[in-house]
Amino acid sequence: MTFDYTNRYTSTRLPVFARNVVATSHPLAAQAGLRMLERGGNAVDAAVAGAAVMTICEPVSNGLGSDAFCILWDGQQLHGLNAAGRAPQGWSQSYFRKKYGSDAATPPKRGFDSVTVPGAVAGWAALSRRFGKLPFADLMQPAIEIAERGYLVPVVVRQKWAAATPELQSLPGFAECFLPWGRAPQVGELFRFPAAARGLRAIAESGGDAFYQGEIAQAIVAMSAHHGGALTAADFAGFQPEWVTPISQNYRGYALHEIPPSGQGMAALIALGILEQFDMAALPVDGVDSQHVQIEAMKLAFADVYRYVAEPSSMAVTPAQMLDAGYLKSRAKLIDMNRAQDFGAGNPAKGGTIYLTAADESGMMVSFIQSNYMGFGSGCVEPAYGISLQNRGVGFSLQDDSPNVVEPGKRPFHTIIPAFLTKDGQPVMSFGVMGANMQPQGHVQALVRMLDYGQNPQTACDAPRWRFNQGLSINAESTMNAAAVQGLVERGHRTELINDSYQDFGAGQFIWRVGDPTVEGYVAASDARRDGVAAGF
Repeated sequence: MTFDYTNRYTSTRLPVFARNVVATSHPLAAQAGLRMLERGGNAVDAAVAGAAVMTICEPVSNGLGSDAFCILWDGQQLHGLNAAGRAPQGWSQSYFRKKYGSDAATPPKRGFDSVTVPGAVAGWAALSRRFGKLPFADLMQPAIEIAERGYLVPVVVRQKWAAATPELQSLPGFAECFLPWGRAPQVGELFRFPAAARGLRAIAESGGDAFYQGEIAQAIVAMSAHHGGALTAADFAGFQPEWVTPISQNYRGYALHEIPPSGQGMAALIALGILEQFDMAALPVDGVDSQHVQIEAMKLAFADVYRYVAEPSSMAVTPAQMLDAGYLKSRAKLIDMNRAQDFGAGNPAKGGTIYLTAADESGMMVSFIQSNYMGFGSGCVEPAYGISLQNRGVGFSLQDDSPNVVEPGKRPFHTIIPAFLTKDGQPVMSFGVMGANMQPQGHVQALVRMLDYGQNPQTACDAPRWRFNQGLSINAESTMNAAAVQGLVERGHRTELINDSYQDFGAGQFIWRVGDPTVEGYVAASDARRDGVAAGF
């Protein structure tokens, strides 16, 4: 691929070229990863160290009580890691209906009844044991130091911190840990998190075991019980992350790889399979036709994903059936280039998140994502160890006919998805785009820009995005081509222009392999919609 390195969009970023590189949404996390690489570590060491720092520096999006996923190239092949937590054994439909009424459609959005067993720490440990070079405890040291000494709160993080405070300030442990002044911090104000330093130190010394079988697990379980939650010591002790084989979809001679269900990565694969039926390169890159067909493909993808995707054992169809070439071709025929549609699911049986990526000169590439979800997750924070807990339980349904109906020990439908691109079985790009259901939409829009239009990773990051919501409703960034926006409206898209790019359009990190990692290395990009950076040497 020969990229166009001109940039027609307003940007505060430039592509970064290096043989060892880390791209994250906070500079201190990128620097932590580079420290590991400079000490002789590899891309996995860099990613784990960066992920630990992100729990401190961007607590609005993730914490020590996050879930996580990873796709990595070890130099020979791809590996996938699913570190999503499972439901407590005490959860069932009757559990929630007794507490919240028979009309409740899902578990609550906040509080301990939204918390599944957090998987991120187990994911860090599993990655380090299998692929890391440095001692696990060393990977935690940058985060421990930052938590103890503090850091100056950046612009975007502060904005979201303040926005979440009114809803969350009364939840257990939140004000104690995240509102030390009785309010959200100001930009440039020093925030220290000594409780999280204590938690990280226990995680470091135990190789993560303290979180699942030691003092941290005991503290979370006790707090859950005090506030009416169902988490038990057995729920924590029984948790293990799962190594999985990524699933893929071919597009323009490349293959996009995603983690298999219960995540929404299927949506990106389905949409690309549909777009493969169109000559996208013949359509102007920022014109209405290109945007319209991408939006419609994304709608078709979500219709099937929301109907069918769940834990594999609960799915009525298989991923292979959902990605069947004949089926996707039939779905593509439903797209009308002249009008927006509200699609239903087909029948394939007939046929708040942070993302970071790291690569080293040995050729190892890591695509890693972790999240608390919805901005600070459950809002519950164990105060002795600084464990900010996710709220992934809200991804369950309480409806009998849903494949995501809540059951003991089951994983919920999950939104966070790392991505990886290969060509002819060889690594090309580790990347991801943060932001709930924006993630597969961001994957698709970025890949179309790069593979169909030759835009380089930073330009593809900077380009204006749209976001499908539901029905005919979409959001579009206010910087999108005005003629394209008007054209979408005329075709029936209920379009709202949005200025807050962080909230609605996600943020990406990209590392593209230029050639031999020991010679040409990589080109990396970091999205200006957050406070991050791509850095390397």
